[in-house]
Amino acid sequence: MMETKLVVFDDDPTGSQTVHGCLLLTRWDVDTLRAAFADGAPLFFVLTNTRGMDAKRAADVTRTVCRNVKQALADSARSGRAIEPIVISRSDSTLRGHYPVETDVIAEELGPFDAHFLIPAFIEGGRITREGVHYLITDGRPVPVHETEFARDSVFGYTHAFLPDYIEEKTGGRIRAGEVERFGLAEIRGGCRERLRGLRRNAACVVDAESHADLAAFASDLMAVARQGKRFLCRGAAGIVSALAALPPQPVAPEDMGRYRRGERPGVVIAGSHVGRTTRQLVRLLQEPDTLPIEVDVTRLPNAAAPLLDEVSAQIAAAHAQGLTAVVFTSRTERRFASEAKRLAFGEDVSAFLMDVVRRLPATIGFLVSKGGITSNDVLAHGLALGTARVLGQILPGCSVVRCPEDHPQYPGLPVVIFPGNVGDDSALATALRRLAGGAHMPIRGQGCELLKP
Repeated sequence: MMETKLVVFDDDPTGSQTVHGCLLLTRWDVDTLRAAFADGAPLFFVLTNTRGMDAKRAADVTRTVCRNVKQALADSARSGRAIEPIVISRSDSTLRGHYPVETDVIAEELGPFDAHFLIPAFIEGGRITREGVHYLITDGRPVPVHETEFARDSVFGYTHAFLPDYIEEKTGGRIRAGEVERFGLAEIRGGCRERLRGLRRNAACVVDAESHADLAAFASDLMAVARQGKRFLCRGAAGIVSALAALPPQPVAPEDMGRYRRGERPGVVIAGSHVGRTTRQLVRLLQEPDTLPIEVDVTRLPNAAAPLLDEVSAQIAAAHAQGLTAVVFTSRTERRFASEAKRLAFGEDVSAFLMDVVRRLPATIGFLVSKGGITSNDVLAHGLALGTARVLGQILPGCSVVRCPEDHPQYPGLPVVIFPGNVGDDSALATALRRLAGGAHMPIRGQGCELLKP
């Protein structure tokens, strides 16, 4: 039986939202990867952040990671430890991301694979797949994802929730819908190892799942067949990552994550995500006592970045001195751009500004909450300059907590919440804040923030 390890190429840092105890890598040189393969956890994440890039750059980054992974594996084998990786291209549960760009590059560099699987179900976030159709549960009702705001994304938009049609659309017809293998609920629940053994030539497959049990059943069969020599590539949400890892419960319960808070000090919330769900969560969060809204007027970027940074940093420092948690958020109106390139470039300007904000936070803050996938990646890699970080667990379903090392030059031991933009109900941010504060924050009804319009 060969040794396997899950290697997760994560296009933003939120794929760790269902696991704990593993490493997140914000750099991918051979030495760092070699150390990750030697780590005791059964998986690790490489935070490529490719969802914030154009397709060419995403392909280039993915190719570099693949080649360094190949070298690290060869080094490990020469030292007497041969590892067969199971590669997961982790992306958004609402189908946004560079598919098939990333899976194509991974297949070219680390293949050949017998099959690749599209598995976007994410139960914690209310994303399920039934009869090949991917749904978002909204107010208790399953809505096909092509009818949601996520399908209208200015970069990653799509028109099909039936996953074989989605694959045909995204591959430009290279893979026809009729060629896609479907793994339905009945087959998954009855066992599908024989069918998995029969897959060949990187067959495109889609997988249904309505529950954690469905994902666990499929993952168990896939892992068993992979250990017998079949080579598979998964493209999916965080749900399949945790199902394949099969970890025990996290050591610190979500309700007790406040124990990681530094002293009794207030924290800071940084919100770069502009989706409607984030806005509603911010409105609710700012009904909490001891919070102070600080809006970043992105229309002043990049030309007036320096004075704007001084203003925002001064407001955060003043809030902290008063014992308040500063809630820093970008302007809520989504801007329109003439091209994808201009949209991505502006996004990089905004993110760079927010990282300057992070680098100038008061050194004595008690915690940091990062709202948004790309924002969170940049917080870890650039704002806090963490080469690696270990996941402590989740403070809410889908929201991971990591901690700066004790020898961090500016924020030793700081707990950081990675909070995806499209996860949680309207009160989720407020709940996370209360847990970080050890239950001290209680809701105040009837208040709000006039700066935010849900």
